[in-house]
Amino acid sequence: MTRAAQFYIGGQWVTPLSAAGLDLIDPATERTFARLAMGNGADVDRAVAAAREALPAYADSPVSERVALLRRILQIYRRRYDEFAETMRREMGSPITFARDGQAVRGVAHLEAILKVLDGFAFEEQRGTTRLRLEPVGVCALITPWNWPINQIVVKIAPALAAGCAMVIKPSEYSPLSALLFAEVLDEAGVPAGVFNLVNGDGPTVGAALARHPGVDMVSFTGSTRAGIEVAKMAADTVKRVAQELGGKSANILLDDVNLPEAVSRGVAACFTNSGQSCSIPTRMLVPHAMMEEAADIAKAAAQAFRLGPTDSPATQLGPLVNRNQFDRVQALIQAGIDEGARLVTGGTGRPEGFERGYYVKPTVFSHVTPQMTIAREEIFGPVLSIMGYESEAQAIDIANGTDYGLAAYVQSGDRQRARRVARKLKAGGVHINYPPADFLAPFGGYKRSGNGREWGEAGLREYLEIKSLVGYGED
Repeated sequence: MTRAAQFYIGGQWVTPLSAAGLDLIDPATERTFARLAMGNGADVDRAVAAAREALPAYADSPVSERVALLRRILQIYRRRYDEFAETMRREMGSPITFARDGQAVRGVAHLEAILKVLDGFAFEEQRGTTRLRLEPVGVCALITPWNWPINQIVVKIAPALAAGCAMVIKPSEYSPLSALLFAEVLDEAGVPAGVFNLVNGDGPTVGAALARHPGVDMVSFTGSTRAGIEVAKMAADTVKRVAQELGGKSANILLDDVNLPEAVSRGVAACFTNSGQSCSIPTRMLVPHAMMEEAADIAKAAAQAFRLGPTDSPATQLGPLVNRNQFDRVQALIQAGIDEGARLVTGGTGRPEGFERGYYVKPTVFSHVTPQMTIAREEIFGPVLSIMGYESEAQAIDIANGTDYGLAAYVQSGDRQRARRVARKLKAGGVHINYPPADFLAPFGGYKRSGNGREWGEAGLREYLEIKSLVGYGED
């Protein structure tokens, strides 16, 4: 990747001011395959200055021009689709089939969604004699995580462009190459110079400089709750708008009227999505106590059926975790589950049999997990499912709501009205009933320590807009 040594600032590929670098490691082989340039505060200053200079003209651009720009971006992205899949396979260890069908497809989905939103979206509205006007919030700092690289990049960049904002993005240093590839797409599409800027680096250096920067009007951050708290504190001194999508520990309530084999098997598959490296997946499966043993047997068979292997094999379903730190953290949490008395149904610590290299984790299922256990409270970010028992519907709801998180929740029932009733009582930003397909127009975001603000669709666009009241405007 020739761009790994460069940043994109002011419409140009530039040499970083910092001399720092980071080796990029293929998670499947543990071998270095590229060297990434890492920025500093001076690089951030340069990028923010470019964004501020570009902002006035772009903020005043007609919506029709922004729509045309987003359509060009979508066209170019589609042409380079396979490059994005291959890049994410290499940088984060996503198996190639999932990289194509689960990762790269999100770029198309979010671009198509924002174009649907813009079709008829009212940037101005009359309320009596007052005119309400929606205007771009300004220069936005976009800080994205490693686990869904292109999804998190596009879900921020697309609405920011649609709103008329300028921006500086800092992608995760563990999956930066897809962001650099997307920068090439934006450049080819003709994004005006300075509207989009990219600076690679780590959170304590580049992320902190962006959060504190007086030239930044908004920070959109996706990552851990711990890091999100620090970003919010740093942004507070300049009273920035802060939108956060943080951690999760989503419950999946299986009511007693479900088709248990189907509900459990699909729940395991959902938990193992992206090798378990997702904040909104159903990692806590709640089943009636009377169904615990049967559910555990079904989950064991489902987990053991997952195929691990090289990331370039189309047959591979589970790849490695993104890096050594994640691998070690997940190993420690699996051991905590064993030590605290959860029943290990399948999997466990150590690499899967036949894997001497790569950050591969055994597909793991625990049963008889109680709400006080570490694996029921902490986000694991690996292919680890915790099955928990309940006596009544009310207790299931209490267990589901009994965490600091509230990003997502899931309800399975043979009675849709019953599922809807339970869903209304769950304290989560998104509740999924009977394993529905993704809705890219539905707001995405959390309650409690899972963050504030929303992404996806119209709700995501509104995060990048300020509302202005023109009082006494008149009705003419």
